[in-house]
Amino acid sequence: METPRHWRLRGQRYGLVGEVCEHCGAKIFPARDVCPNCEDMAYKPFRFSGRGEVYSFSTIYQAPQGYEEYAPYTVALVKLEEGPLVTGQLTDMEATDAHIGMPVEMVTRKIREESGNGAIIYGYKFRPALSSVR
Repeated sequence: METPRHWRLRGQRYGLVGEVCEHCGAKIFPARDVCPNCEDMAYKPFRFSGRGEVYSFSTIYQAPQGYEEYAPYTVALVKLEEGPLVTGQLTDMEATDAHIGMPVEMVTRKIREESGNGAIIYGYKFRPALSSVR
């Protein structure tokens, strides 16, 4: 990935920053400037809590290029507390422990390492919510 694109996406990747529509109040992730609910402009940044629950999940055994060393891993659709569905990898748990409705929270983790320049790419993943583990 090019360095400028990496910098443009840093808020989204490290802080779950999306947008909120000032017209209808819909929370949007990822940011896209036009509200998918009312089609009005949505420029106001909004930082999501990172808390949610697993809506659906699947374990990847045949990983795409660049992710082979991490297989098998579990990817989930997470319904954030604020409403949007976000795709992210589950981490800090065994794949067999994943279940629909499991409370999770966002953490920043290594996503992969680029083979060309050795750059390590970080981003968001979801782990079981600490309040539900205790």
